[in-house]
Formats: sequence, structure tokens, C-alpha cells
Amino acid sequence: MILSRVKPAVGGETPVSISEKKKKNKTKVPRLDEYLQQRDYLGALTLLEFQRSIGEKEEHADLWIGFCAFHLGDYKRAMEEYKSLTVKPDCPADVWVYLACAMFFLGLYKEAEEAASKAPMSPLQNRLLFHLAHKFNDEKKLMGFHQNLEDVTEDQLSLASIHYMRSHYQEAIDIYKRLLLQNRDFLALKVYAALCYYKLDYYDVSQEVLAVYLQSIPDSTIALNLKACNHFRLYNGKAAEAELKNLIDISSCSFEFAKELIRHNLVVFRGGEGALQVLPPLIDVIPEARLNLVIYYLRQDDIQEAFNLIQDLVPTTPQEYILKGVVNASLGQEIGSRDHLKIAQQFFQLVGGSASECDTIPGRQCMASCFFLLRQFEDVLIYLNSVKGYFYNDDTFNFNYAQAKAALGSYKEAEEVFLLIQNEKIKNDYVYLSWLARCYIMNQKGHLAWELYLKMGTSSDSFSLLQLIANDCYKMGQFYYAAKAFDALEKLDPGSNYWEGKRGACVGVFQLILANKEPKESLKEVVLLLRNSGNPQVEYIIRVLRKWAKDNRVLLS
Repeated sequence: MILSRVKPAVGGETPVSISEKKKKNKTKVPRLDEYLQQRDYLGALTLLEFQRSIGEKEEHADLWIGFCAFHLGDYKRAMEEYKSLTVKPDCPADVWVYLACAMFFLGLYKEAEEAASKAPMSPLQNRLLFHLAHKFNDEKKLMGFHQNLEDVTEDQLSLASIHYMRSHYQEAIDIYKRLLLQNRDFLALKVYAALCYYKLDYYDVSQEVLAVYLQSIPDSTIALNLKACNHFRLYNGKAAEAELKNLIDISSCSFEFAKELIRHNLVVFRGGEGALQVLPPLIDVIPEARLNLVIYYLRQDDIQEAFNLIQDLVPTTPQEYILKGVVNASLGQEIGSRDHLKIAQQFFQLVGGSASECDTIPGRQCMASCFFLLRQFEDVLIYLNSVKGYFYNDDTFNFNYAQAKAALGSYKEAEEVFLLIQNEKIKNDYVYLSWLARCYIMNQKGHLAWELYLKMGTSSDSFSLLQLIANDCYKMGQFYYAAKAFDALEKLDPGSNYWEGKRGACVGVFQLILANKEPKESLKEVVLLLRNSGNPQVEYIIRVLRKWAKDNRVLLS
């Protein structure tokens, strides 16, 4: 490529035309108010900084620089600008409330309250103090500032946001709907309403409301992120990630908060990939980061780390109560702590019994979990059956559902549900193997239970499974597999008294052969099993079996 030319590539310009063009360009320099009208805060800030550098200061330039930095999400820069203004003798009194707003967005709530108290009374000051009262959980002050709110758009939006943060989503939606009827061109209200519908689990409704806004503003960071979250809930992580690509393409360095949000959500959409690198620095930046890191630790079976991260969290939302319940239940089961299980049961009952959650899917799951921990399996099934249609292919749901069925003796149905499970981690869990083995035995399929044992490696779990097979098969009259299990137990632990169980099972097999309920060929293996024992009764039993075999022409050798 030719990077410089002696002559122009197309046509030519006379000295006169060049000077005219310069004049035209000079008149086309955008003014500050044009940038602000177009909400191009980066352009406005660049212009203000340029004017400041060449000594051409705009009227109230410092205030405008703070304003632009604030709207770009650079709250630290805004705070610094406003702070520098407060030390000047001619500082406008309202600067204190602007400074307080910047501090609020930086999480400096005490400092924000102090700065706001120095500002004159105004609707903005009241709104800020209203939000600070919410942050401090000061109900008395909150109600006082609430009473000062007027029926104007800004105050009503502030009230709606408090409703949202207190999980009163329907009340927030009602405000947004009323404001939209009065101001149809306030399209951003669609996004706020869509956020509320998302929180209420109405993902399809959220998507419909959001689509209207995205038609007008297709590059909105918040809207595109919410669209991706809806796709995650309605479809899967891959669909959500595809939506986020649009956001990654348009987000610029001026939107630092968007970058953090994207990084956080990508971890969630990818099933926890990169969680340890991305989430810890975001714990005090994005509220959900702590919860998602706890979920990551739970999925990695690092229950103690999950507990350490959530134990000091005071739950305020249903999701936080549920997660604290899950962590306490997991830890209680792992270390055998009844106290943790009781705390978990109380958290689940609190969510499932609340008026706002009792008819939601998570609410019913909570009640099922509460009764599960109380071992009231009839009640467990009442709640699980009510949401069963939403979880047909969900392995975790099926695991719990099958256990409840088996605990009530519905072994045939329990076996069918256990076999639907595809997750290898669950299928290798001793709880799964032991319950499935019991279902097989109760459904007269002792051979399948024995196959489960044969596939297991030598461990304390395999020993426990052998004991279960031995005792359950004996109880259900499946003496052949009971005898094999007792024989294996006797070899593993010769000091224990497994001989009596083995003797009874071997005699039981002989009894079934006499009743023509067991093939005569089984007698040969029974004799081999008996010979593995060193008990003096063995020879007498074998002599009886040999005599019968000889009389009935059954080959034993």
C-alpha cells in the first residue's frame, strides 16, 4: 500500500477550495449540549478535557466533567471532581449531593450519608437517603423518606427500585406499568419490568417485554445481558453464550461494569468454567458472584469451602435462604451433624412456607427438601409430584424422587426412575447403588444387585453393599445370592459370625430346589460355597446334600 502521496488519488483541490473546507469544518465542531442531548458522555467528556487543556473552559466545566464521568460509570473520577469542587469557596451547595451519589455507587455508604447531610433538602437528596436507609436496613428511616416521596417520575422510579431490591417484584411492575401509560416513550421502563418478570421466573414474558426495547436500542448492555440470562433459563448455557457475543462485540472500555457482568455471566453459562479466576474478585462487586462461587464449590464437593463463604451471609432473598439450606444440608450429611441438618430444614421450611414462594417451583422443592430431612416421605412425594412435569430429565430431581418412592416401598416405580439417571457421578454414589440394589432385590432381581457389587472396586462401600445384598436377599427368599454375599463377607472378615447367615442361605437354596423354584445345578455351587468355611457343621450339611443329589441323579463334581 502507498501510505503517502505527492498528488491526490482522485481529482485535485485548489487553495481556495481547501480554505473553504477548513471554514466549513470549523463550524461543524460539536457543542457540549449536542453531545449531552445525544447522551454521548464520552464525546462530551473528551471535549471538556480538551477545552480544559487549551484553556477554553466551558461554563461549569468541572460540574459537567463530574456529570459525564458519573454517567459513564466512572464513579471514582466523578467523586474526585466533586471533591475538588467542595473545597472551593464558590462551590454550589448541590455538589454535596452529587458527591454523595458518586460515593453511593462506589459502595461508600457511610461517607455518602455524611456528604448528603451537608446538601440542602431536595428530592434527589431524599431519594438518595431513601436508598441509604435500605442499605443500612433502617426501617424507621426508610419509612420516613418513603413518606417524603411525591407522585413524580423520579420518585416513583426510586420507589420501584426499592420494591425490586426487597423482592416485591409485582409492586415494582405495577409502578412501571402506570408510568408507561403516562409516558409511552420511556422505553427503558420496559427493561426494568422485564427484570422483574425474570425474577418472578416468567422468562418468556420477560423476553417479550424486552424485545420491544431492543427494537429501538439494539446495543443496550443491560438489555442484551438480560436477554442472554433469559436464554440461559429457557434453553441452555450455549444459547445464552451466543447472545452474550453481541454484547462482547459492542461493549467498550467506557463500560467497565459491563465487562465484569459479562465475565461473571460467562462463568455461569459455561457451568462454572474459570470460576476460581473470575468470581473471587467480583464477590463485593456483583451480588450473585458469592452465591455462584458457593454453587461452584458445592459442585466440586468442596462443601467446607462453600460453608466458609456463606456462613456469615445474612440471607434476604429466597435464593440466599435456599443456598444456605443446601450448604447446611450437605455439610450436615457429610460430617453427621444434626445441628446443620436442623438449620437446613428450617431454611427450607421458611422459603416453602412463605406466601410469595409457596406456589413457585423452588418453593415446593424447598418443602420437599424439608420433609425429606424429617424423613416424612409421603409429604415429600406430594410436593415432588406437583412439580414432576418440569423435571422429567433432571437427574438430581429423579434421584430424590426415586429415594422417596423406595422409602415408601414403591420399589418398582423407584427402580424405573433410578434407571432414568444418566449422571455418572450420581450413578457411582453409594446412596444410588445401595438404593438401586435394594429395589432390584425387592423386585426379585437379585442377580442385578449382585452385578452391581461385582462392578464395584474393593472399598468400605462395597463391603456395606455386600451386607445389604446378603440381608435383603435372605429376607426376600433369594437365598442363592444371599449365600454368595455371605460367603464373600466371610472371606473379607473371617472373625465375624457370617457363617450362620451363609448356612441358612445355603439350606434355603436347597429348600427352593426341593420346591422346584431353583435349578438343581445351583446345588453344585452351594457345596463349593460351604467348603469355603471351616465350621464343623459343614461336613454334616454336605453329606445330606450329597445323599439327596445321588438319589436324584444330580451331578455335584
